[in-house]
Amino acid sequence: MPGTGSRIAVRHAASAAEYIPPRASLSRLRAAATRCRGCDLWTCGRTVFGEGPRTAQVMLVGEQPGDQEERAGHPFVGPSGRVLDAALAAAGIDRDTVYVTNAVKHFKYERGEKSARRIHKKPRDSEMRACRPWLLAEIRLTKPRVIVALGATAARSLLGPQFRVTKHRGKPVASEWAAAVVATVHPSAVLRAPPAERARAERAFFADIRAVATVIGNTSD
Repeated sequence: MPGTGSRIAVRHAASAAEYIPPRASLSRLRAAATRCRGCDLWTCGRTVFGEGPRTAQVMLVGEQPGDQEERAGHPFVGPSGRVLDAALAAAGIDRDTVYVTNAVKHFKYERGEKSARRIHKKPRDSEMRACRPWLLAEIRLTKPRVIVALGATAARSLLGPQFRVTKHRGKPVASEWAAAVVATVHPSAVLRAPPAERARAERAFFADIRAVATVIGNTSD
């Protein structure tokens, strides 16, 4: 029975690694990710895989899709995506030329006590580890020159648990995954800033993305 098979997959899959197809392309990865049972987040809703050109020089990595992203099936299309789009445009980076993805491919949430609204819930370390093979497969295929880690979850997934965005934001860090990794806050942090601090938070985020444009130039052949 299909239901029985799903329960077995959840119980025995240690991570997404066993779901990575051989001789993968981005399209094959995307299709395979919809069948992943590497952790229990597959029960939360639609898989939201990365999007962008195979030859992208820049990969942007967030934490996980949000409510609007899960409903649409595309990364960074909600309010955070609009902040990111504005920052990329200000830095002279065409979003259509970058690859956008998340460290975790499902929206983890809890229900509000007084409404049916789905409230973001941070993924556990075990869920991040389980989903990491998808992110690494995306990196291996696109071979970006620069990876931008948007927020602490993405930065820890790529640079380890000791990395602190507050200490190194906007600065290129050497990595095995790309010529440089640049970490900054997640654009949702700009939206969550108190009204009196929001303009400053936005300027700081925009400055970090402009720094990414400089790093792109420095890592070009």
